Amino acid sequence: MSDIVRATAPIHYPVEIEAPDISAYRDGNRGVSFFTTFDSGIPGPKVLITALVHGNELCGAIALDHLFQNDVRPRVGSLTLGFCNVAANAEFRADYPAFSRFIDEDFNRVWDLDILDSDTHSLERARAREIRPIVDEADFLLDIHSMQNATEPLVLAGRHEKGPLLAERVGAPGLIVQDAGHASGRRMRDYSFFNDPGDPRSSLLVECGQHWSRAAADVAVDVTYRFLHAMDMIDDDLLERHAGLPTAPAQTVIEITDAITVTTDSFLFHDDYVGMEIIPRAGTEIGLDGDKPIRTPHDNCVLVMPSRRLSLGLTAVRLGRFVE
Repeated sequence: MSDIVRATAPIHYPVEIEAPDISAYRDGNRGVSFFTTFDSGIPGPKVLITALVHGNELCGAIALDHLFQNDVRPRVGSLTLGFCNVAANAEFRADYPAFSRFIDEDFNRVWDLDILDSDTHSLERARAREIRPIVDEADFLLDIHSMQNATEPLVLAGRHEKGPLLAERVGAPGLIVQDAGHASGRRMRDYSFFNDPGDPRSSLLVECGQHWSRAAADVAVDVTYRFLHAMDMIDDDLLERHAGLPTAPAQTVIEITDAITVTTDSFLFHDDYVGMEIIPRAGTEIGLDGDKPIRTPHDNCVLVMPSRRLSLGLTAVRLGRFVE
């Protein structure tokens, strides 16, 4: 067995991008700060694109700012652009870029109906309740995120078939991950009807690359325009002008078979995993949660987004397999 390395061992990624000034979008037109809807007046889908669910993930804000700066308007239906956890984003500092993910709790773990309908309070819960009526209107959601490590972009499409089908319509990124989310709370992409296999409304969460890389910003802009094109909201010419990355020749689906949740205060990985490692043999021990060994459940097990935040109750890593 290799020497045990804490997954919290630092990897210092440079901050290659700047947070855009979003102050001009504060008032919006929905009565909810930083949310703006453009209505074509022509029947079509109601599309919602969100950024800054985590305050230190800048690429989504760059993509939405790109749409505003280029006066992109939907040809059909309505398009809503929203910046979510703006309070956390206001705390972003390039010299401490990891410390503005949220203020009180993870905004992307509060979308359980029981939480939203309760009288419990945090800054993120209050903001989610404020945004919720806008989410309730949406037929399709694209939620733009980035990752801790510099691995290949992917889209989290949920556990029902409608998610991967939507990801295939968009055509990028190249990896589609089918997963059920986190034990610590429900994501916005899994909210209510988005998580109902019988409801046609659908959502995607795109992980564009390492948080502060120029490449992640490029992917965010590219996928945003491809998403709008898949919704018939923009024409081919606008797509070609702004979707600057080549389409993946074929998308690959990874089915998450196990999501490993931290159950002790001494979780350790046996190597410094960053993601997309393939472990050939079932039963390979990849870490310890206290005294409990963490083993791969099947051959050719893919490690998806191993975390460096190994607090009790959080997801340590997703274990998956490629779908033929």
